[in-house]
Amino acid sequence: MTEPYVSLTIQNKIGVIEFFHPNRNSMPSEVLLKLEQTINEAGNNENIQVIVLKSGGDRTFCAGASFNELIAIEDANTGEKFFSGFANVINAMRKCSKLIIGRAQGKTVGGGLGLVSATDYCLATQYASIKLSELSIGIGPFVIEPPVSRKIGKTAMSQMTIDAETFYSADWAKEKGLYAEVFETTEELDQAVEDLAKKLASYNPEALKEMKKVFWEGTSHWEELLPQRASISGKLVLSKFTKKTLKRFR
Repeated sequence: MTEPYVSLTIQNKIGVIEFFHPNRNSMPSEVLLKLEQTINEAGNNENIQVIVLKSGGDRTFCAGASFNELIAIEDANTGEKFFSGFANVINAMRKCSKLIIGRAQGKTVGGGLGLVSATDYCLATQYASIKLSELSIGIGPFVIEPPVSRKIGKTAMSQMTIDAETFYSADWAKEKGLYAEVFETTEELDQAVEDLAKKLASYNPEALKEMKKVFWEGTSHWEELLPQRASISGKLVLSKFTKKTLKRFR
């Protein structure tokens, strides 16, 4: 696999959305836009009752924002537009009428952690450690803070944000409520995801839809909040500190 993609496959009322980028499943604008569109498509598809969100490859679930694209940003409007890509995906997941199961097979960094946090239920392997590295490169996890804090609490989010260069283990993430279960192998993970998806697909779709609304009560203001947070990140990415730091990771 050398080309980025976002795909949707449907079988037995289960819609599997898979994204991939050759650079550790990082998220450039085009992948974020396609992911948002695919989530909306799956949410509106009557043949889908439950959604599984996964990434291609076997080492990294998602490395977060594309550093190459961040380096190329030269004005605040472009920066805001880029970070709004994450805001739009998270809001699409939040508003989607179908339950979304996350499948995290490997490390998850920055914006990737926002995606995991926006799932309704997430299963992972022991290799799915997590990190919020944004502060170390001169910005901050502004857009993804609401779903991360909602999932693991403000205290744990703050700890990760301040200790920005440390990977926290999958077991730590499970203890904080990010992952429901952690498995030793990808094979065990995939079997658990399949079993859960099949069960949910056999349940009353109206009940699932109403429970999704309950799960996300009190988050309607994210429609305005997340774009506002994207504006903050869009300005900070222009700082000399951030530009200099990003070039080291090119």
